[in-house]
Amino acid sequence: MAFEEFGQLSKRRREERAQKFKKKIMLFILVTVILIGAIAGGIFGFLQFSKNKENESSKDDKENASSASETGGGGDNKPKTSSKVVEMLCHPVDYKQKCETALGKVLDSNASVPTIIPKMIIRAAVTAAAEEVAKAVNKTDKFKFNKPDEKAAYEVCKKVFQDAVDELEESLKAVGEEVKGLRHKIPDLSTWLSAVYSYQETCIDAFPDGDNKNKIKTALNATKEYVSNSLALVIQISDFLQTNFAPGGRAAAAQKPPAARHLLGVNSRQPKVGKDGFPEWFGHEERKLAVKSTANLVANITVAKDGSGNFTTINDCLKSLSENRTERIFIYVKEGIYEEYVTVTKKMVNITMYGDGSQKTVVTGNKNFVDGVRTFETATFAVTGEGFVGIAMGFRNTAGPEKHQAVALRVQADRSIFLNCRMEAYQDTLYAQTHRQFYRSCYITGTIDFIFGDAAAIFQNCDLVVRKPMDNQQNIVTAQGRADKNENTGIVLQNCHIQPDKDFEPVKAKFKTYLGRPWKQFSRTIVMESTIEDLVDPSGWMPWEGEFALKTLYYAEFNNHGPASDVSKRVKWAGYKKSISKEEAMNYTVMPFLQGTWIQDNPNVLVHLGLFN
Repeated sequence: MAFEEFGQLSKRRREERAQKFKKKIMLFILVTVILIGAIAGGIFGFLQFSKNKENESSKDDKENASSASETGGGGDNKPKTSSKVVEMLCHPVDYKQKCETALGKVLDSNASVPTIIPKMIIRAAVTAAAEEVAKAVNKTDKFKFNKPDEKAAYEVCKKVFQDAVDELEESLKAVGEEVKGLRHKIPDLSTWLSAVYSYQETCIDAFPDGDNKNKIKTALNATKEYVSNSLALVIQISDFLQTNFAPGGRAAAAQKPPAARHLLGVNSRQPKVGKDGFPEWFGHEERKLAVKSTANLVANITVAKDGSGNFTTINDCLKSLSENRTERIFIYVKEGIYEEYVTVTKKMVNITMYGDGSQKTVVTGNKNFVDGVRTFETATFAVTGEGFVGIAMGFRNTAGPEKHQAVALRVQADRSIFLNCRMEAYQDTLYAQTHRQFYRSCYITGTIDFIFGDAAAIFQNCDLVVRKPMDNQQNIVTAQGRADKNENTGIVLQNCHIQPDKDFEPVKAKFKTYLGRPWKQFSRTIVMESTIEDLVDPSGWMPWEGEFALKTLYYAEFNNHGPASDVSKRVKWAGYKKSISKEEAMNYTVMPFLQGTWIQDNPNVLVHLGLFN
């Protein structure tokens, strides 16, 4: 319902809508903390070991613990044990007080009953979260948005919160009860929680500066802190599960020397890989696709403007799909300029959409920020359905540089792939919003922040083409949005070519061009094995504003070449690494960073798993 209609609602309907929205937000936090509880089950062995050590310290302590178990009390050693457990659990988090308050009270009162520790954690976390979320939702529900841009911003908030709720519900279903099974879910948990954190940032960013933005930020503060703590716990538990339950873990340690620990703990986040070399999440149809050219693909549905297919528009085609479909479907979009705004919704999973070429099959639009559309909503083509594969298609936003933010393609879909595609706009061309994304042999062109977002995204063998901006503007290739240090996100440019387009080439010396700037506090971007032409300024990177994020970001270059690859005059920021080791660079290749591996023998979908050199 549009915001303009809110004033016409009766008090009863307003209360009903508010109550529904509260329930959604409550569910969002509830599922998050349940995830923490499920994860916490993985550290049961450690907790039991810790308690046994305490109980073995004296016969009296043992008797007290036994007595406490029968009576419901904690025993003399209860506070000591519980405090150590809480300290261990909460040590890596940034918001320790919330963590300790949520966990400490219940653990203290049940210190001698280790078998219900996950339930205790859930109970404690839910109680604390419910109080905070209730406050936040009550505050948000009372906000008045009188300006059109604030009303539009709140619509964005409602969408991303619904995404968070839906996604966490599915995440909960995927988390098994067995600790050993949980180990293989760690990469997914990190990805989902990172996305949930990013959704909240998206909500805040949608608002123009002012009182209402500050109010929204304050209202969401507690939820962000709980998700941040969850991300920290996932990393901690990942290490524990790898040590205790992975093949060659603790049981095998007595027989074999310990393996060298890799940077970022990437081994603990890798998925199970099948006999054919593909990860578990890479389905049968993707395997087929990886060994075929587009000429051999067989379409289930054909879209053609000239009427020679099943549909004349992409939207009509998507509307025809069954909501319950889970098998992969192939949609062939014939040559033509499709002037429509397309959204591949979350229910539209496992779609392969391919065209006749990135300059022949083109989807185009011109929504933009200057005309009053929030950046999130400007995308010509948006993908939220998991497992999307786009091949040989073009995505345009023709608004022009004077219209500022104008997105050609927004990708929110997890495990999405774009091959031989073309993204054209000026500012904010490609919004790599969330989750795991892979781009191969794509042509991406723009001016300011033309690749931005908070996904874990690798761009391999891509042409990154800088266009001529407005006279008072500078060019920035990337603006990565990692807002929490525990998110598993970042932008990786591998074996790419950063270059000017033909119109910008004659005047490139008149404009500054940079590899990236930090959109958020922990922005992470790696440029490696790429060709950097002489349009890039010797300093390489541009600050966002003042000293913001310069100490907390992670920017790195590795084994680049070309006229502007010399790092001797690069920025001197604490977070910038002008040279990283080969071992560290390996962490940002396809397998450890995206938990993905693809067959390598087809030029259309060739994926290089490691470093090129």
